[in-house]
Amino acid sequence: MTLSNIGIIIILLAVLVMPFFVKIVEENLEIFLFIMGVLAVTITSQWDGKLIIEGVSEPVKITAAVLIAGIFFRMSQKFIAGHVQAFLNTVGPRVFVFILVAALGVLSSVITAIIAALVLVELISHVKLDKRTETTVVVLACFSIGLGAALTPVGEPLSTIVISKLKGAPYFAGFWFVLKNLWAYIIPAILVIALTAAFAVPKKHTAARGLTEDRRENYKDITVRTIKVYFFVMALIFLGQGFKPFIDAYISKIPPEAIYWINITSAILDNATLTAAEIGPSMSLFQINAALLGLLIAGGMLIPGNIPNIISAGKLKIKSRDWAVIGLPVGMTLMILYFIIIVIVK
Repeated sequence: MTLSNIGIIIILLAVLVMPFFVKIVEENLEIFLFIMGVLAVTITSQWDGKLIIEGVSEPVKITAAVLIAGIFFRMSQKFIAGHVQAFLNTVGPRVFVFILVAALGVLSSVITAIIAALVLVELISHVKLDKRTETTVVVLACFSIGLGAALTPVGEPLSTIVISKLKGAPYFAGFWFVLKNLWAYIIPAILVIALTAAFAVPKKHTAARGLTEDRRENYKDITVRTIKVYFFVMALIFLGQGFKPFIDAYISKIPPEAIYWINITSAILDNATLTAAEIGPSMSLFQINAALLGLLIAGGMLIPGNIPNIISAGKLKIKSRDWAVIGLPVGMTLMILYFIIIVIVK
């Protein structure tokens, strides 16, 4: 093993472990990942003008979407709040929850996972159900958002990284690459999750005290989040390029079945970071699909696994234990089901 590969392994371990044990890293994750990305590219001697231009320009699309959607959502919060109760009374809590979970799952690929999570927090704050039921709905909705957002690079960084890394031969991945290859897995999963959430809700609407949002966003929050998203995606592009030689040498040789279950670590690690570490053009399409599905499903199991989880749990004060009680069995059920579908049935 070369010195550069040893260095890459050290960087990979640092990225995967330090955010959970070093508070300053956890609080400044974007800066930490950016530094790690720069180090990874430097160690593997891959700096050139093309990479720099890509790192600066590629995050613009998702960043612009986050900014525009954030401002629009901020301006329409009062309107949304004013119509939620009327709609809820008209269709009933079960139908309302089904529409909410399914719609956010599908629309997250357009409005971004972040905005979908903020809409979820806003709407669930107006649904007067018991806390346990609302927590169940939120966890399932975040599974739905995490899956749906991956369908386009607008939705979340994972897709941006996939397209960036596969845009050359042999895949020549474009904007619709993930949608084209995974929609048949993701859309049915969103509908099943939405049905599950609906049946978790009592038939009759109650006046129980449930989850409430800690505070409403202001324009400063939107601006800070937009800047963080920009540097987060840039960091992942650099990490992906830095990890490329290691992926080509080792990861591409791992069977799809193993990659799928290895990616259960997405329950505690950011799936975009793992995507940057794993996905490469030397992998088969079967390997890529298996890897992505493992990442996307496992990402809903625990709070750190996905951006929507972190936002929703933080704003609604959902504890890690409460999330895990729901997220782990749901996630494991989906993992087993999709393992049967993609590996055995194919």
